[in-house]
Formats: sequence, C-alpha cells, structure tokens
Amino acid sequence: MADDNRKKQLFQLFTNITSKTKIVEPMKKIHGSLRDRDAVEREISLIMREIIDQGYFKTKLRPIQLAKLVSMYYGGKNDTEIARELGDEKLSKTVARARVRLKLFRELDFKMPFDRDKMEELVTSGKTMKEVSEELGVSPSTLREYRHVIEAQDDPVIDHYIERIRDVMEDRDLTEQMTRSATRDGLGDSIDITEAELIDVT
Repeated sequence: MADDNRKKQLFQLFTNITSKTKIVEPMKKIHGSLRDRDAVEREISLIMREIIDQGYFKTKLRPIQLAKLVSMYYGGKNDTEIARELGDEKLSKTVARARVRLKLFRELDFKMPFDRDKMEELVTSGKTMKEVSEELGVSPSTLREYRHVIEAQDDPVIDHYIERIRDVMEDRDLTEQMTRSATRDGLGDSIDITEAELIDVT
C-alpha cells in the first residue's frame, strides 16, 4: 500500500511539471527533458538567424553553430574545445571572434599587454594601425583582436538579441534546477523505478 501511494505521488509530481498524462521515460532520464540542449540550441539558432539577416553579424559560422557555441560557452568550454566540437579545431579564432561579438567575454579578453587608454588615444590621433601597434609594442593582429573586444563591449546594437539569448539560457537553467529539485524531493529512493512501473501507475 505504501509503495502504491508512493508511485501515485511520484506520478502526480511529474505530471504537474511536464503537463503530460503519461511518463514514458525512466525517472533517471527525466533530468533536462523539459528543455533539453537541442531544443535550447534550436531556439538560440533562430535568434542568430535574425541577427545575421539584419546584417549585424558577419561570420562563416552558421546559426546552429553559433547556437552551439553559446551553449558550450555556458557549459565551460574554451574556444579550442568549442571549435573541436564544431568539427574543426582550426576554427578556434573564428569561434573567439564570434564569441566576443556576442559579448561572451572571458577574463583573458581584457588582459591586454598594453595600456587601454593609451591605445585608444593613439587610435583617435589619426595614426595607422601599424604605427599604433609599433608604438604599443604588439603585432597588428594582436592589436586588432583587442580592438575587436573593446568595440564589441561598447557596441549596443545587438544587446536586445543578446538579452533574448540569455533569457533562453536562464530558462534552461531554471528548468534543470526544478527537475533536480523534484527528483530529490520526490522520494529519492524511487529513482530506479522502471519505465514499466511508471506507466502502470496510469
């Protein structure tokens, strides 16, 4: 009788969360099922398509690749790991530039080997990038990369889209927290109930 009540409570709990009348997966697979990674990446991909169609973003990465980049960045992957996951480790610089354009900054992005104020003063003085880089003691390519960071940080043009992307990621995090909490609070000793047992409750 106690087991029957436990199953009924468990079924009701997950029915309320998922708005489904049947549970067709083992409970141990419930984690992340409400908004899984693929669904999140598809949603972000649509936002990326809007950004690209508006001409705000130029990259050889496709919208779905940009969406995966965002997902993996939030997952703690570095640029090389992200490039590798996208199928080509040589894309790491492309990944880094796209990441910065999306304001997904890393601490290293701001560890400039020169004084930022001096760089901005030299740039606005009318000097060429070659002259500025020589005065700062860095290569033109290094200077371009850090200018890219500064410009992306200060440019508000895609901030609206970035907020939408962050909302998607926050929704995913909230859903995962809800699911973990429900799993912990929903009679943890029932975690190993099989698919057949769950369906039997109906």
